[in-house]
Amino acid sequence: MHIQEWLENIPAVSVYLLVALVIGLESLGIPLPGEIVLVSSALLASQQGHIDPVVLGVCATAGAIVGDSIGYAIGRRGGKPLLVWLGGKFPKHFGPGSVAVAERSFHRWGMWAVFFGRFVALLRIFAGPLAGVLKMPYWKFLTANVLGGVLWAGGTTALIYYVGIVAEPWLKRFSWLGLVAALVIGLGSMLLLKRRAAKAQTDAAAAAPAPAAD
Repeated sequence: MHIQEWLENIPAVSVYLLVALVIGLESLGIPLPGEIVLVSSALLASQQGHIDPVVLGVCATAGAIVGDSIGYAIGRRGGKPLLVWLGGKFPKHFGPGSVAVAERSFHRWGMWAVFFGRFVALLRIFAGPLAGVLKMPYWKFLTANVLGGVLWAGGTTALIYYVGIVAEPWLKRFSWLGLVAALVIGLGSMLLLKRRAAKAQTDAAAAAPAPAAD
């Protein structure tokens, strides 16, 4: 079967569920490529008429908001030990350096760290659980969570969809380039944030007082 025929036969509901599930789990605190999945799905919707971009955007938004809310509840209940446990399970994402970067963002921006964190890969994973750990008032968290979820998920879906429509003649010949670009952007942002997290961890270690001699 030709790749175009295979894409046309993908059930739309499976795309909606995949987007909602991946983004929801990422927002909950599990490191998954939510942004790459959303961009790829929106690009697919622009080329396949059976996938409704409005439904796709709604599913992505719902996954983002619900996932963040569950992450907040888990973080509020688990507290600091939860971050330690996550650091043991996912050291590349929840290591001391990454936690330090996220905590500085929260102390500096407050509830808006949840809002702006939706647009940054590392903070998108941290936002819900860390807001709960830091005991952010739920109404503040919910406000920033809903606004950020709608703007990020809905806005990304609309932007990529309309870019795909405009570039449809080109994408029909080089459709794989759009997916490659999405992968490069997602991986590039993760590498940049990992570098910043490593630098923060080094700075924190250097600033720590030396142990007293016996």
